[in-house]
Amino acid sequence: MNHQIIFDVELLRRYDKSGPRYTSYPTAVQFNAGFTEADYRAQAQRSNTTPPRPLSLYFHLPFCDTVCFYCACNKVVTKDRKRASPYLERLHREIALQAELFDRARTVEQLHWGGGTPTFISHEEMRQLMAVTREHFRLRDDDQGEYGIEVDPREIRPETLAVLRELGFNRLSMGVQDFEPAVQKAVNRIQSEAETFAVLKEARALGFRSINMDLIYGLPHQTVASFARTLEKIIGAGPDRLSVFNYAHLPEMFKPQRRIAADDLPSPQEKLNILQLTIERLTQAGYVYIGMDHFARPDDELAQAQRNGTLYRNFQGYSTHAECDLVGLGITAIGMVGDCYSQNRKTLEDYYAAIDAGQLPVLRGIVLGADDKLRRAIITQLICHFALDYDAIERIHGIRFAEYFAQELADLGVMQQDGLIAMDESSIRVQPAGKLLIRNICMVFDRYLREKQEQRFSKVI
Repeated sequence: MNHQIIFDVELLRRYDKSGPRYTSYPTAVQFNAGFTEADYRAQAQRSNTTPPRPLSLYFHLPFCDTVCFYCACNKVVTKDRKRASPYLERLHREIALQAELFDRARTVEQLHWGGGTPTFISHEEMRQLMAVTREHFRLRDDDQGEYGIEVDPREIRPETLAVLRELGFNRLSMGVQDFEPAVQKAVNRIQSEAETFAVLKEARALGFRSINMDLIYGLPHQTVASFARTLEKIIGAGPDRLSVFNYAHLPEMFKPQRRIAADDLPSPQEKLNILQLTIERLTQAGYVYIGMDHFARPDDELAQAQRNGTLYRNFQGYSTHAECDLVGLGITAIGMVGDCYSQNRKTLEDYYAAIDAGQLPVLRGIVLGADDKLRRAIITQLICHFALDYDAIERIHGIRFAEYFAQELADLGVMQQDGLIAMDESSIRVQPAGKLLIRNICMVFDRYLREKQEQRFSKVI
């Protein structure tokens, strides 16, 4: 695979519009309340057909000790650690309710604790949550599953990482965002280099694999020079993966962002310069650009999966487990089971009420039709592998590509003229100038965007 990226400022400006990140297709905007618990149960039971697919479990642990002003996640900010107890009690019961729907022979190949801050809970609560999970689902015991957790280095207590490793976690992602004191103060996330790199060092010593660090560009007071300083420190530490996200300033949607002064944000040109610097420095340092803000070392599983054509994308980002049904547990958690997507209720009160009534806390979802599955396959191929061969799509979905997507192919002609893609009668190949604009290319195949239903998304750059 050609990993070259061409940074064409004029093209990036011209194509920089809002669009989905395609962690699903259809996107969550299309989920609706007409999808019920009964629909989810039917899809889950149907997914037990032979041969059964392995499972992926996602647990949403929403609690945070402090609020980071840039955050757009669903979270509960509190200093009271006891607030986790009633939540975990219900989460244990949801695990049991969900497990009843799935054949016990189905192995959990992937497991992830996200948040919020999963390490907000105590070590004993961590042990109990994993014990309940193991009681109801078939977890792997050979350390070969992809069992990951998001951690905040400021929340790592003595023995925390050792406890997580003991429980079976072997992958770790930690938030960094930026080391500059002025930036940290402006976003209310004071986190020292020493505590950050201490977590990385200990995690490696304990045998964690694929350690990821998150950075954000576009935060207040960032400049090319300041972000370069953070980048050099990160490169020196050498994490296995890096996620470098574009900060989307949407204070009307996310209340904590109202604490960030728009005048303190870098200009659009400065953001582009920071992005260009980031790509150049990381590729020079030997990282492979996976796509959509993600970089990995060439020997990392993500890079290997991209090389061998098995890379996938879901609600946790890029994944090596395309074959799994994803079960979402906890408030706002999204699942992908059978031919449906589902999302749990979004508030603690609503979630507790459903569980206390013995119900799965399904809020909304969607059952995918044939056209949805066809377009999902196309978008997945493009966003994961920067290429699409028509033959496989035609064979699996029973269509003639040129006829079914005549309008889409015509629309792609402009992108071909601009050098974003190369296209012939049998394939589409994303060119180095198009890789940073992969969302734009995928949007051409998004039927819901074509129907122009009102939606809110972040800018692509």
